[in-house]
Amino acid sequence: MSIDATAGAIRRSRTVPVHRALPGLMRDPVNALAEMGRRAKGEVVRLDLGLFRPYLVTHPEHVQQVLRAEWTGYRRDGMFWRPLRRMTGASVLGEDEPWESSRKVLQPLFTRRYVATLAGEMAKVITDCVSRLDAHARAGRPVDVMEEMARIVNRAVIRVLFGDRITPEEGELLTPAYDTAATSINFRLLMPFMPYSVRVPGDRAFMRAVKTVDDVVFPVIREARAGRGDGHDVISALCRVGQEDGGTRLDDRQIRDNLVSVYGAASESTAMTLTWLWPLLEAHPHVAAKLREEIDRVVGAGPVTPEHLPELRYTGMVLQELLRLYPAGWIFPRMAARTAELGGTRIKAGAQVLISPYATHRLDGFWERPLDFDPERFAPGARDGAHRYSYFPFGGGPHQCLGKHLFYVEAPLIVAAVLSRFRPEVAAGPYTPFPAASLRPRERVMMNLLPLGHAPGAAA
Repeated sequence: MSIDATAGAIRRSRTVPVHRALPGLMRDPVNALAEMGRRAKGEVVRLDLGLFRPYLVTHPEHVQQVLRAEWTGYRRDGMFWRPLRRMTGASVLGEDEPWESSRKVLQPLFTRRYVATLAGEMAKVITDCVSRLDAHARAGRPVDVMEEMARIVNRAVIRVLFGDRITPEEGELLTPAYDTAATSINFRLLMPFMPYSVRVPGDRAFMRAVKTVDDVVFPVIREARAGRGDGHDVISALCRVGQEDGGTRLDDRQIRDNLVSVYGAASESTAMTLTWLWPLLEAHPHVAAKLREEIDRVVGAGPVTPEHLPELRYTGMVLQELLRLYPAGWIFPRMAARTAELGGTRIKAGAQVLISPYATHRLDGFWERPLDFDPERFAPGARDGAHRYSYFPFGGGPHQCLGKHLFYVEAPLIVAAVLSRFRPEVAAGPYTPFPAASLRPRERVMMNLLPLGHAPGAAA
C-alpha cells in the first residue's frame, strides 16, 4: 500500500462522525483507534468527538513526515501533554531548550556501547530478583505478572540511574507511585480538553504519586550535590553539568524532572511490555517451546550473563514482535505548530495529531496477518525493504526514546532469567489494553511458576 502524500490538491479531511467514534473510544480506546486506522487504510482521518476533533495519522509515510521530516512543525505540546508534564516537568520529554540541553547530557549515557557496560550489573540484579520467585514456585503460589515485572525492572533501572544512592526500601516506593500516576492519568488522556479547574477522577491519586516520587528523588539529588557526584550513574552525570566547561548548571528541579522522565521511560514502559509477553507465550505454545529451547541451549541452568545476549537471537525476535503488538508508548500526540499539509489534508496550526504505533503496526497493507503473534517476521532479512516507519515502537526522529538500547539488554536478560529457572503458566485471557500512560492489560495477569530441573532439555 502506498499513498502519494504530495500529489493532488488539498482536500477536505475524511471525518469519523461522533456517533461512530465516541462509543468505541469510550469502551476500548486503544483498539478503537487501531480499527479506525485500518478502515481508513492509512488515510489521515479526523475524529469528531464534539468539542475535540484530532487527526489520526497511521500511514508510515505520514508518520515519518510528522516525527522526522517536519518534526519541528509538530510539537510535544498541547492538551495531551499537560497531564504528563505535572509529573515530568521541563525535561528530555519536553521541547525547546529544556529538551535540547537534557538530550545532550543524557544521550551519551544511553548509547548501545555505554549500555553494554552496564549489562553485567543489571544481569546480577535481575538474577537476584528472579531467584526470589523460588519461594512462590515451591509453595505453588501464583504471582501477579505486572507486579513482578515492575519489581525486577525497577531494581535494575534504579541501579543504572541512581547507582548505590537509593536504598531498596526507597526504590520500592517508586514502583507503586509510578503505577498510580500512569493509571490515574487515564481520564485526562481520554478527556484532554477538561479544564484543570475541574477536579476529575484520578487527580488526587496522581498528585499523591508525584509527591511520593519527589520525597524519594529530591533528597538523593541533594546528597549527590554534597560531594558524591563522581559516579557513572545518570544522577552523577546530571549533577556534573556545567562543572567542567563553566556552563550553566542544572538546578535541583531540572535534575529531578530528567530523572523522573528517564526512570518512567526505562522502567514503566519495559515492565508493561514484558507483562504482555507471558499471556502471548501461553497462547502460542510453539513460540514458547522454541524460545525455551534457545534459552536452555544458550543459558542452561544460568545465571544469565551479558555474554549470552548475542546468542539469544530468537529471544530478540520474540521481543521485537512483542513490541509490534503491544508497544508501551501506544500513542504519540503532537500539536501542529503551523498550518501544514499531511497526506493531502490541511492541518491547521494548533490542531492535535494522534500517532499510534499500536494502530500502524496493525495496518493490513504493511503487515501480513497483522493481528497474529509471529516472531518470524523479524527473522534476518525478513524486513528488508519494509518502510522504516511501519514499525516504530520507540518513536522516531530527534525525539526517539533514549531507552531503546536499554530495553534490548534488560528485557532479554529478564526473559532468559525467568525461563532458565521456571516454566510459567498463565491464566487464560482475554486481556484488554488499558489506555494508561504505558499500555497495560486491563485485567490482572496471574502466573504460576513451575520449577525446572537442571538437566539438559528439562525446559522443553
